[in-house]
Amino acid sequence: MSNKQRREIPRFHTPIIETHCHLDYLDQAELDATLEKSLGAGVERIITIAVSKDNLHRVLELARSSQYVWGTQGIHPHDATTYSPEVDAIIRMNAADARIVAIGEIGLDYHYDHADRAVQRRAFEQQLQTAVDLDLPVVIHTREADDDTRDILRNYSSTLSRKGVIHSFTSSLELAEFCLGEGFMLGFNGITTFNRAENVRQVVAATPLQQLVLETDAPYLTPVPYRGKANAPYFLPFIAEAVAVIKSLDVEELLQQVHANSMRLFFEAA
Repeated sequence: MSNKQRREIPRFHTPIIETHCHLDYLDQAELDATLEKSLGAGVERIITIAVSKDNLHRVLELARSSQYVWGTQGIHPHDATTYSPEVDAIIRMNAADARIVAIGEIGLDYHYDHADRAVQRRAFEQQLQTAVDLDLPVVIHTREADDDTRDILRNYSSTLSRKGVIHSFTSSLELAEFCLGEGFMLGFNGITTFNRAENVRQVVAATPLQQLVLETDAPYLTPVPYRGKANAPYFLPFIAEAVAVIKSLDVEELLQQVHANSMRLFFEAA
């Protein structure tokens, strides 16, 4: 499909919060252009996500560099072998900054198994404890690790006062129901627009509106009708439309509740 055939990005009245993307992949010119275009699409806040010890400081710099950007601190399960007491100290120090709103991206990934599973579990548990100690929500990645994710979260959920989000949720309905029951939110992105993602749409349909947030996971998982292009926060309106259809809601009604959810999760400390 050519660019001329693709729909323009819709602009809604209700502002949108991007709860999960990776701005550190962009150079300065790309970053400036992305922020400008995202603001034009109604995206009022962007959370850029840390994944490794190599981008902890960069994410903090990005969050400090723009009034529209906030960040997280954490080590992705792919890089769990690099997690150490020294890295934890950096995470804790950086997380004291007001522009850092969560611990993440943390969790388990048994699909790629880039790190030994026992190492992943230890890093996940230790970073959950960091979130407990700092009274911050968590941003969780889980893939093909439903049982261990559930078992670990069961041990920490009661002490995670601000809970968190299971981002880019593609796991089972059973795990979704457990996480929702524990008070976590679920994050949905461009996968909701993919033809073969009926399992994800089933989870969207089952998720209470008060526990749902939107994300892009940019530069990955670009929604239809822009699949094949690098993803960006300004494509969030397409995701909002898709989720609104699944929930049988007017898109503005959806966005109003999702905005309130995102603010409550990341920006309104108890």
